Amino acid sequence: MKIVLIKKSREKSLLQHHPWLFSGAIEKISGNPQSGATVTIQAFDGRNLGSGAWSPQSQIAIRMWSFDSQEVIDEQFFRIRLHQAIALRQQLLTNPDTNALRLVNAESDGLPGLIVDKYGEFLVCQFLSTGIEYWKTTIIPLLLEFVPACGIYERSDFKVRQKEGLPLRTGVLFGKEPPQLVEIKENGMRFLVDIKNGQKTGFYLDQRENRKRFSEFAHGVEILNCFAYTGGFGIYALAAGAKQVTNIETSADALDLLSKNITVNDLKLARVINIKDDVFQVLRQFRDSRRTFDLIVLDPPKFAESQSQLRKASRGYKDINLLAFKLLRPGGILFTFTCSGQMTAALFQKIVADAALDAGRLAKIIGYLSQAADHPVALNFPEGRYLKGLICRAD
Repeated sequence: MKIVLIKKSREKSLLQHHPWLFSGAIEKISGNPQSGATVTIQAFDGRNLGSGAWSPQSQIAIRMWSFDSQEVIDEQFFRIRLHQAIALRQQLLTNPDTNALRLVNAESDGLPGLIVDKYGEFLVCQFLSTGIEYWKTTIIPLLLEFVPACGIYERSDFKVRQKEGLPLRTGVLFGKEPPQLVEIKENGMRFLVDIKNGQKTGFYLDQRENRKRFSEFAHGVEILNCFAYTGGFGIYALAAGAKQVTNIETSADALDLLSKNITVNDLKLARVINIKDDVFQVLRQFRDSRRTFDLIVLDPPKFAESQSQLRKASRGYKDINLLAFKLLRPGGILFTFTCSGQMTAALFQKIVADAALDAGRLAKIIGYLSQAADHPVALNFPEGRYLKGLICRAD
């Protein structure tokens, strides 16, 4: 039997059903488990606390499968967990004008390290931990029991795998190889997605509900879309009747795809200005030239990968929000986000408040934002709420 004995008085997080056990909490390991194998977790007094996957190279040494000491981790276990996750999405998302969504959201669906996104007829998977990698060949056919797909593509090319001692991998796991661009529908909008090379698994599915909310403010106004990627917020705004949308993005490939997405939605390129440049630099140029906008969205990439980077990240968020407040016309609206898991909602709100103060603007929060419902947050895993956003009105 493979057993991980934890140190005295270190069982509190597991009793609260948090799915991570860090290496510093481990007293002894017996049975010589291989990487990714299932181990039994015991408190210092011998109590059985459940089972999890062993990851010898990661600081997160155990990712818990179950807190039920009697539950067997086998094919049927994964069949049940996948069925529960997919059934939830079928209940939540019934819009026939949307065919791209997250089916499995890792720890928050009881499957640590597993991401499964659906893009039309294709599934895209990420296997990000040793435990889920160990069960990969079991999981792929189980997915097909619940979700018909013409192809399953792997995007396990994120650095978190290296912390687990796993190589980066991409490629076809089942069926057809996806084309260069896959067309999806989202709330009636059409988007071309590069699932082989795009950010995350190809598209920011977690912003679906926030893009729709953004469009409610867009009619007849001038908009600045920062960190535009392939145009999600801007395209929703154009469809809602925006007067003009200025997109800023550093990637030429992303801007090219943004233009294609405008065309595929039969929207007018004449109402769009695309700028390939660093957002911070362009915002400063706009400030110096006294350029202003009615509606601004800041949706930057993750500024903090770890706790040690949080202070530097906070300065970055402060800078872009301060500049955005300076560019807002009286009565203007700012949608501002952080996707840094290390950044708490309270700290982010304080940073935005300080930015408004330094910009000399009176502002109020008129909405709080998070990830879409198909990216649920388990109550025992608050770290799952990585996306935090505010809607602010500046007087």
